[in-house]
This record gives sequence, C-alpha cells and structure tokens, in this order.
Amino acid sequence: MIRYITPLLFALPAAAMDFPAPVGDDAFRPVDPAQVELGRLLFWDPILSGNRNISCGTCHHPKFGTGDGLSLGLGEGGVGLGPDRVVDAANPPEQRIPRNAPGLWNLGAREFTVMFHDGRIEDTPEGLRTPMGPEMVEGFDTLLSAQTMFPVLSGDEMAGHYSENEVAQAVRQGLITGEGGAWNLLSARVAAIPEYKALWSKAFPGDDRLDFTDISDAIGAFVEFEWRSDTAPFDAWLAGEGELPPRALAGIELFYGSAGCADCHSGPFLTDHRFHAMGQPQLGPGKAARFEHNARDDGRFRVTGVEADQYAFRTPSLRNVTETGPWGHAGAYSDLRAFVRDHARPRAALSEYLRDVTLPAFEAEDWAVMDDPEQVTAIAAAVQGVERALTEDEVTSLMAFLDTLRDAEALKGRLGIPETVPSGLPVDR
Repeated sequence: MIRYITPLLFALPAAAMDFPAPVGDDAFRPVDPAQVELGRLLFWDPILSGNRNISCGTCHHPKFGTGDGLSLGLGEGGVGLGPDRVVDAANPPEQRIPRNAPGLWNLGAREFTVMFHDGRIEDTPEGLRTPMGPEMVEGFDTLLSAQTMFPVLSGDEMAGHYSENEVAQAVRQGLITGEGGAWNLLSARVAAIPEYKALWSKAFPGDDRLDFTDISDAIGAFVEFEWRSDTAPFDAWLAGEGELPPRALAGIELFYGSAGCADCHSGPFLTDHRFHAMGQPQLGPGKAARFEHNARDDGRFRVTGVEADQYAFRTPSLRNVTETGPWGHAGAYSDLRAFVRDHARPRAALSEYLRDVTLPAFEAEDWAVMDDPEQVTAIAAAVQGVERALTEDEVTSLMAFLDTLRDAEALKGRLGIPETVPSGLPVDR
C-alpha cells in the first residue's frame, strides 16, 4: 500500500505527500546460508589484509553503524577501533583513507546498482563495470561481491605498504589476477586453513579451487544477510502497522514536502542512487592519484569526465543514518543536527563551516582545500538548487523523522561478531 499524510493534518498537495511502498522480501536477492556462514568468518578475519592486522570489520563495525566512527579512516598504519583509532607511531600510514567509510545497510537490495561515493563500480545491462577493466570483474556473482576487491588492494586500507608483505608487493607491481597475483596470494592463505577449506566446500560445491571470487561472493552474501534493515518504525508506519509521534510526522511533512529532501532521498531506501553536488566541505587527501599531490576531490567527475559531475557524490541511503556518522563524503560533520541544518543551505554553510570532525591527528594538510578560498568557491559554485534556511524547530522535526529510520533489530545484527576466526588472529570486537 502507499501511505498518505491526511490533508486534515497537513495542507499539502497529495502528490507531494506520497511515499514508497513498504519494503518486501522481493526487494532483496536470496542468499545461500552456507556462503553467509563462510562470509561471516572471512569478514571478521584479518587474514585478508596484507599484514594480517585489519579485517573488513575494522572499518565497518556494527558498534559504529557499520562504519568506523571517524571522519576519515585509518586503515593500515592505525591501531585501535572507531574514534579511538590512532596512528601507529612505529609504522605510520602513508596517508589517510580519502573518503568516509560508508555504511553497509541494505546493499543486498536489488536496486543498489552503483557503489562507492563516486559510483566507480556499477551493475549495467552489459555487466559489471569498474575503472579497472572488464577482466577484473569476471567471476563475481554480484556487484557487492565485486566491491570487496578494492579494499584488499588498497595500500592505505588493507594491503599495507609495498615493502611490508607479499600482497602489497604484488599490488605495487600490478599483479592482481593469475599466479603470483594479490588475489591468489590471499586465496592461498584461506585455502591453507582446514576449517575454511571445509566451509568453502559446503558453500561452493563442485568448485575445483578456492579462489578470490569465492571469498568475495561469500563476504557479499554475509553483508546482504547481516545488515538488511527494513524493520524500523518508518517501515511499520508505511505498512499501516504502527504510528509515529507528531514531531516525526511534522518532519515527514518537511522531508517529503517543502524542504525537498525526498527529491534526492527517494524510494524505499531513501536514495535516488544518483550523484549531486551538494557543497560538502572537503578535508584530507582527496581521491586523487598519489602523484597528483592534490587534496581536491572531484567526485563523480573522476569517473565520468563530465564537467557537470564536478564535486558530485552519490546520494546515500538514510537507513540508520543516526548511527552512521560522521556524515558527508569526507565525514565533515560529527553532529547530524548540524549536518541537516547546513545541508539545506550549502553555499552559506561552506563559508561558516566550523570543522566539526572526528579525525585522529596525522597530517597538517587536512585543511588544504578549506584553507584555499578559490577551491571553496569552486565547490560552492557547483551546487545546484536553492538555499533554504531551516528554523531550529524544523531541524528538530527532521531529526525526529530520521530517528524513525533507526532499526533497533537490524542494529543488533543477525549473526553478530564471532568470538574467534579460523586463522586464530584477533577479532575486532
């Protein structure tokens, strides 16, 4: 069914106040329980990092809404978890991870056909597409599975410095697939552990060799199963099975009405999966090749080369948004209320930005862009749409609505964090 806010409560045109249908099982792909079981252990096992010290869960932890609780993360070269993660003085990272760690909610839904802040990996009618070429996506079952290839190849995230381990050295030499490639080296580590070999045989019967696509497919299946979120109060309300408090209903009126939030945050997962220049502050190294020495982040433009895509980033889903901070592609806001207020008036907010970050001390160049008036002006100039100064009362109402997207059951996780993993390496609990 489609819900409408009664016109007796809010005097808005009906067309402006319609909502997505409740999320059903048909919105998601089915998953194989045996693959989920294998993927759960692999997700939490540091064996997939070059130096065997970082797992997927290090930067995508349920304690921090499946993110890492940092504006910009520290992968290799960091110690600790979440906001307590700091630089390892004995082995510091080469640079910060350039973008905020996104949440993992509902990535198994069929409508998620682009991933990453810039959408550099896509599921198209012609097949999976990445900037690394078609040969790099052969054998992956899903887009989410293919996504897992990126962190393990990144020196800043999981691979490590090129002089530290055989995986990082292979990446540095451009050896990814085939014998001696980074993926085969990681797969061999997993295949050498009897418990993993047994779980793999159960999850992929008939396969003659455990390879990296099996690892990725299993992790993808686990993420799809573990972090499905469709039991929030908003879901019950959409289904006509629950009521929302008046303040949240006032927030819905704004969100789907005069504030225009649903222009981009549309559909059952509150995202149009498109790319928009919203004037978010830029901090850290930016997504640039190392030789460019450029803190600027061009967003979607780096993928498409289309000038209109300058500073455009993917619309994030708002499921469990109250738990997934810091917010923005560079994590420029640690306070969601401040983010909501500034998001409605991005040009003005850029000039007044208070540098509200959760950022372990590391580099003096974190503010290179925001300290450059010319670059700030360019970010502001790319923004489309009108400015809207929200009142404090309106911000409070929008916050009340966003709180109805918090799914307490999903946040608990379905399987949870394992006590141990087959490699015997420490688990980030």
